[in-house]
Amino acid sequence: MEVKAKLSFARIGAQKARLVADLVRGKDVNEAVKILTFSEKKGARLMKKLIESAVANAENRKVIDLDNLFVKSIWVDMGPSIKRFRPRAQGRAFMVKKKMSHINVVLDEK
Repeated sequence: MEVKAKLSFARIGAQKARLVADLVRGKDVNEAVKILTFSEKKGARLMKKLIESAVANAENRKVIDLDNLFVKSIWVDMGPSIKRFRPRAQGRAFMVKKKMSHINVVLDEK
């Protein structure tokens, strides 16, 4: 039985978040949390909380053995961009896109 968790509008670029997602895809949940705890990337904090949320969802359902959970799939989709302007030389403005992403995780039993 699968359990899912989703984080929408995370303030991290999708490309940077995918680097962290690749670290834990297919791993045991306990191993994934250990990897993310000691990773220094910003996305690691977000993914760790998301995986812990999915484990809490599994615990709430009470139909899955928590010791046998693993990360079945994890994917990152691009979200909308916040557009801001930065002043530049000679009165011009330069657009800065602050990127967001949607992170999804699916846990399953072995």
